[in-house]
Order: sequence, then structure tokens, then C-alpha cells
Amino acid sequence: MDSKDYTKDGSVDLRGRPVLASTTGKWKACSFLVGYEAFERMAFYGVASNLVVYLTTQLHEDTVSSVRNVNNWSGSVWMTPILGAYIADTYMGRFWTFTISSLIYVMGMVLLTLAVSLKSFKPTCSNGICNKATTSQIAFFYSSLYIIAIGAGGTKPNISTFGADQFDDFNPQEKELKVSFFNWWMFSSFLGALIATLGLVYIQENVGWGLGYGIPTLGLLLSLVIFYYGSPSYRHKPRKSKSPAKNIVRVPIVAFSNRNLELPSSPLELHEVEPQHYMITGKRRILHTPAFRFLDKAAIKDANMEGTSSLHPCTVTQVEETKLVLGMFLIWKTGNPRGITLLQRLGIGCALQIISIVFAYAVEMRRMYVIREHGTVGAKDTVPMTIFWLMPQYVVMGIADVFNAIGFLEFFYDQSPGDMQSLGTTFFTSGIGVGNFLNSFLVTMVDKITGRGGRKSWIGNNLNDSHLDYYYGFLLGIAALNLGVFLWVSSKYTYKKETILDEGKGSCIQMEGKAIDNTPLALQV
Repeated sequence: MDSKDYTKDGSVDLRGRPVLASTTGKWKACSFLVGYEAFERMAFYGVASNLVVYLTTQLHEDTVSSVRNVNNWSGSVWMTPILGAYIADTYMGRFWTFTISSLIYVMGMVLLTLAVSLKSFKPTCSNGICNKATTSQIAFFYSSLYIIAIGAGGTKPNISTFGADQFDDFNPQEKELKVSFFNWWMFSSFLGALIATLGLVYIQENVGWGLGYGIPTLGLLLSLVIFYYGSPSYRHKPRKSKSPAKNIVRVPIVAFSNRNLELPSSPLELHEVEPQHYMITGKRRILHTPAFRFLDKAAIKDANMEGTSSLHPCTVTQVEETKLVLGMFLIWKTGNPRGITLLQRLGIGCALQIISIVFAYAVEMRRMYVIREHGTVGAKDTVPMTIFWLMPQYVVMGIADVFNAIGFLEFFYDQSPGDMQSLGTTFFTSGIGVGNFLNSFLVTMVDKITGRGGRKSWIGNNLNDSHLDYYYGFLLGIAALNLGVFLWVSSKYTYKKETILDEGKGSCIQMEGKAIDNTPLALQV
């Protein structure tokens, strides 16, 4: 069969055989994946969006404890993908890591459904007075939650990257299709979240918690059946390095050992293997950039000869892969087919988040005014304001999430080294995880500090007699500082440039970082 019929990026099937471009991958394969994302998001937000209510009304936790516990769990859900991505990139591959993890995820959902359905797993009530949950009931409930977190660790970083793998970067038509993949991927994600927050939350509070958790559990099982049904059409990226993450650690170590050496006047004098190596292995060569120049010392050829280092020099490609990860870490602080660049998209998202907080602050100020006017200061008093007052902040936040979620996911996949794209996308998930842990820490500390000496806490059990407006003002300052840092870092970021060896012509083809921007940017360090 003509080699032109096969994919150009070296994709294989589950048995390691080259796959035909015409019968595998593209949207035919991705159609089996987006359904899982919708049901998974429906399951996650079906639990997360109303978990504080369940903890306070069913397990009878206080407000601050329940918020802290929800943030800790949610943070774990978004941090465990670091481990899942490492396992996928280094040992098992994306498909099998996702397969095992998805079964763990479903097991956690089944156990959680049982925890909210069976009377033996819930506190008993008598004459309107409910006992606190027993130790065993709490242990079973939280064990179910954290089993979900473990399962999410293997599914979250691998399902989206596995979907992106279905498009051949070296095929112009497929590369163009891939540009829209992340948009549709996030659309399915937001659709699942929308169904959860509008439909499942209502069912949980008005019909039953068991049914509210049981529906997404069944949906998740159905989506997995559909996912495995599409297995013959999937493309798999073979691992080209035994442990790609080790290079990220090795480069700064070698650079430090060569710290007293002078860099050569030309980057061409740095250590790099012959182009044939990349043709044989299928890896992509990454061109030298002036960013983080101190890491270039890891690629000095003559370090061993001069007796200054016993470590073998790294290649320029290995050094540049480390620079990519370091550059993405800084962003995690903080004729174009996309219309706007990825970093511009992220900047717009950050700015919209600030506007959303401003709306939240203004609405809370209005709510406090209404409370004073009508004297509705009791914990169970109803404030005479329509719920539509909340619409502006949620609309703006939703638009901000569209810019940020799609932008971050595509950015971290696009700019990651080829062998570390699962691990690269965990910068997206771990950023959310760190944010949840920080939120848990902030809520706890703000409550303790502002409630000292018998003073009124900003975040008390009675929100009608608290000061959420002060807390929103505090968050507004943090968000503005974050935007400033992001703008500074992104203005100095260098996009990835790769080369591949054209076997037919025996020449190198340079690939820019997906034609993101024509402006040369660099972190000059």
C-alpha cells in the first residue's frame, strides 16, 4: 500500500501498526469522545455545584467547613491529573490510562450515589431534629468523593489530548480541522455543566439526591460504552521517549554544573544530534530560542573535555523542551485562523473575570442596602431581591470561562513538547486545582482573622449579617494583580518552533507554533 495513504505523524493503532489516514481519526473518531466529556462534566458539576448544600443540609456541617471541604476536594480533582499525565506520557499511554481511570471514576460515582440514597449512610432525624453524621458515614461519603478525584486524575489530562491526537499536524486539511477541535470540546464541556447546574441541581433539591446523582452516573456509563465502540477508528501516538519528564529535570542540573563556562557565540555550536536521528525516531526537532539563556549551558559541547562537568551535554531540543515547560509555568502564574492569539484570548478572559467580580461586588452592596432597609438580618430571612440580579456576573464569568478554558487548554497542548502533551495540559487542570486550594485557604483565614475578638466575620453562617462585599473587594484586588503579572509575562513569551525532516525530499520543514503571532517575543533572561 502506498505510504501516502498512512498518516504523516506516525500514528498507530492499538497494536502498534501504522493507520490509514482515510479511515481513522479526524471528527469521525472525535465524535465518540465529545459525548464522554459532556457526561463527565455533567457528573462533576452535578456533584460540585450543589455539594455545599448537601454538606450543610444533609451532613449538617457549618458553612465555612463545608466550603473548605468542597474546595479541598475540587482542588484534588484538578491536581491529580499531574500524576495521571505522567503515567500516560511515561508508561501506559493516553488510551490505557484513560481506560483504567474512567472505571475508577464510575466506581466513585456509584458509591457516591449509594451514599446519598441509602438511609444507613445518612444521619438520622427525629421530630425535626437531625443528628450529626457518624464517623463511618462521613468516611464513606468522602472516600467516594476522593475515588472520583483519583479517577479524574487519569481521565482529565488524557481525553482532551487523545482527541487532539486524532488530527495529523502534517496534513494541512487536518491541521485546519484541529483548530476548531478545542472550541467544540469546550462547548460539550460547558453543555454538560449547564445541564448539571440547571437540571440536576433542581432534581437533587426537589426530587431526591439519589436520582440527582444517579442520572449522571448512568450517563457516564453510557458515554464509556460509546467511547469503546469507537476504538477501531482511533489513532494513537507512540511514545518516542522512555521518560520525557526526566529531561525537564536533567537540563537545569547540567546547566548548573556548567555555570562557570562561557556560552559559544553562535547557537549552532551547541550540542545537537544529526537530523537523521529525528527522522528515525519520529521526534520533532525544536529550534533554538534566546529565552532563558542560562539553560543553554546544558548544551555546551566541550564541558566534558574541559573537565568542568562529568555530565553528558543535553541537546538543543531537550533544552528547548525545558524552556517550553518553564514558559508555560510562568503563564500558569498568571493570517491567523484563531482570529486572535492564544495569549490575547487569555488576557481578555482575565479582564472579564475582573469585570465579573466588580458586578458581584456591586450586587452584594445592593443586597446589603436592601437588608438594612427591610431589616431581613435573620439567617433564614428572605431578602426581597430577584435572582436576576445575579445574572450579569454569571453571564460575564461564563464568557470569561469560554476565553480562559479554551485558551489555556489549547495553549498548553499546543506549546508542550511532543512527548509531554498530556503532562503539558495538566498546567491547565493544576492551575484550577491550586486555585481551589488557595480559595479554601483564603476562606478559612479570612473567617478566622475577621472574626477575631468577637467581631463580625466577613463569611459567617448567617450571610445576611456578614460582609461578603468586603471579601469581593479583596478578590478584586487579587484579580487585578494577577492580570498585571499575566500581561508582563505574556509580553515576553516565545512561541514554540519545530522542524521535521521530510523523508521524501531529505530536507527540514520549519513549523511555527501554529502561526500564532508574527511578533517576535522572548523572555530575555
